[in-house]
Amino acid sequence: MKRLSVFLLLLAALSVFTAMVNAQDRKNVKVACIGNSVTYGYGHANAAATSYPSQLQQLLGKGYEVRNFGHSGATLLSKGHRPYIELPEYAAALEFAPDIAVIHLGLNDTDPRNWPNYRDEFFGDYMAIIDTLRSINPSVDVYVCRMTPIFHWHRRFKSGTRDWYWQIQDEITAIAEYAGCEVVELSRYLYSRPDLMPDALHPDAEGAAIIARQVYSAITGDCGGLSLPAIYSDNMVIQRGKEFVVSGTADAGCKVVVKLGKEKRKAVAADDGTWSVKFAPMSADGKSYTMSVESKERRITYSNIAVGEVWLCSGQSNMAFMVKESSHAQQSLANVLGKDIRLYNMQPRVLTNDIEWDSVDLVRLNAHDYYLPTGWQMQSEKSVSDFSAVAYHFGAMLADSLGVPVGLICNAVGGAPAEAFIDRRTLEFHPALVDILYNWKENDMIQDWCRGRAKKNIAKSGNKLQRHPYEPCYLYETGIAPIASYPIKGAIWYQGESNAHNVELHEIIFPTLVDSWRRTWDDEQMPFYFVQLSSINRPSWPHFRDSQRRLAQAIPCCHFAVSSDKGHEWDVHPKEKAPVGERLARLALNSTYGMSHVAQYGPSVSRVTVSKGKMIIEFDNADVLTTSDGAPLRGLQIAPPTGSFVNVQQQDIEIVGNRVIIDGAKGCVRVRYAWTPYTDANLVNGAGLPASTFEAAVTDDGR
Repeated sequence: MKRLSVFLLLLAALSVFTAMVNAQDRKNVKVACIGNSVTYGYGHANAAATSYPSQLQQLLGKGYEVRNFGHSGATLLSKGHRPYIELPEYAAALEFAPDIAVIHLGLNDTDPRNWPNYRDEFFGDYMAIIDTLRSINPSVDVYVCRMTPIFHWHRRFKSGTRDWYWQIQDEITAIAEYAGCEVVELSRYLYSRPDLMPDALHPDAEGAAIIARQVYSAITGDCGGLSLPAIYSDNMVIQRGKEFVVSGTADAGCKVVVKLGKEKRKAVAADDGTWSVKFAPMSADGKSYTMSVESKERRITYSNIAVGEVWLCSGQSNMAFMVKESSHAQQSLANVLGKDIRLYNMQPRVLTNDIEWDSVDLVRLNAHDYYLPTGWQMQSEKSVSDFSAVAYHFGAMLADSLGVPVGLICNAVGGAPAEAFIDRRTLEFHPALVDILYNWKENDMIQDWCRGRAKKNIAKSGNKLQRHPYEPCYLYETGIAPIASYPIKGAIWYQGESNAHNVELHEIIFPTLVDSWRRTWDDEQMPFYFVQLSSINRPSWPHFRDSQRRLAQAIPCCHFAVSSDKGHEWDVHPKEKAPVGERLARLALNSTYGMSHVAQYGPSVSRVTVSKGKMIIEFDNADVLTTSDGAPLRGLQIAPPTGSFVNVQQQDIEIVGNRVIIDGAKGCVRVRYAWTPYTDANLVNGAGLPASTFEAAVTDDGR
């Protein structure tokens, strides 16, 4: 009898324990991760531990039960080659009766067997899955995921996948809106991380962690709290005359209050944590402002804010070339006082010198941790010394002429090719430039020097997809995208040395870069002023300089400054930077700020004729033509229709008003000026501004 009592007590205890366990199970929120191979964890050494659902479980912790219902190759389309609704994982997901369902399907529907044939059924098939989940559990929360990226080296990328992928992305967004589901943007961080996608399609364990974090944020609303991009800091300059956008992240649904001076704006963070407010255009009134950004948990305050003019200064080493290295260093430092110039100096963490980088820096580069942390700096001997000489003299002349604070953002990188500054989406859809993305370290579209230097820098990396600043898109992702929300007036650019190997290709790349930036800042007329390459003994440079001249004529709101007269025979980094920066400033003062009295160009060839054996070259921007050194005019060459160019003898040249007249030019139909790699050509106008390298044909034969 005693034994029976003990047994009954044990049985009762077991029943209570079981009831407690069952009650605990019922309290767990059941999360079903529905998807294809990305959900499953394809390619992972231990998918059970590193797939995104597994990592999501770790993030959510107790109180949640996350299950992986991913199946490799699954299509959303019911008529696709492997419909998810016919697979055992779908049946198991329905049996699980989840409280939360996370759907990530569509990647395999980009197969030519699927989307081209059944695209019209995608919406209905997706809704059928959502409706079925809701019929099993009417209170289920369904999260619809926009797809993870498919990168350019996927075997079907250019044959259709690239286009169909974005069509499906748009369809998924429309479905989520129609169904009242929250959208999870899984490409938000992965689209700029090709190094995490070994086969162009499947994220590795680190990539899965990014997915898990995005889904976790969607489910919990935990987006890391209140945060703003580094471009907002003490001492910043607000672009006058434009709406001032302040944007950042906060936990989903969080109320954010932004105060700027006496103005106040409110926002509520979206489901993905993003928020932004806009302040009406302000005037440069000389006041110092304070801005506070506040949520329930945190308050961020920025002080000593000015309103004025903000310019982006970018390119390669001749833009990065610092004031302290220039021949005008003492002049620059002497002019520090008396002007309100503020500097946002984005300096690379590691320079692209002829060295091998260590493993720590290589990992940082992959994670986009390339530029050193910075903030807006007031000008001082130290901040000016370490800043771009060209940019600083540009800003100093603007500050003098406009009488307002000037903010300069510099993110130039030595040796960088122009394609590194173009956004990925633009390159992916460009009919010619898409090929520059492929195998970039062996790609002849990229200058051999750039590829060789990059290989040296990343030699210690075992990652075949190791990132480097010279890789197409990389400097856009790390240097342009992080400041894209910050209003600017325009951009100045000094680059070309790393693209001069292929003039024709650069004639495609350069306008594409300008368009990319103008779309980024949503300003089709954003001023873009650049420095024409200097002169040095590199054979392709005369052709490149003339090409740049023609590009400036073809691109709206784009002008160039000549620097060939400040070149060096063997040094690619000439030290006379002050005149170059001031020539850029002349362009801005005339074309952007309407100061028509400020000469912006040197003599520009307008027409060439031949009459009675004399060639007459007429110039615009040249009420007066003269030479920079008072010596006879140098640098002219002429040629007949089928012959080579020959130098024009100084005694055969006469300058009359805005014309240069060449005697003994009978039968010649072409003329060149400053057409040697290193040139001492000396034609200038009354403002002392030099003529550009050019080639021109006879347009009217008066013989």
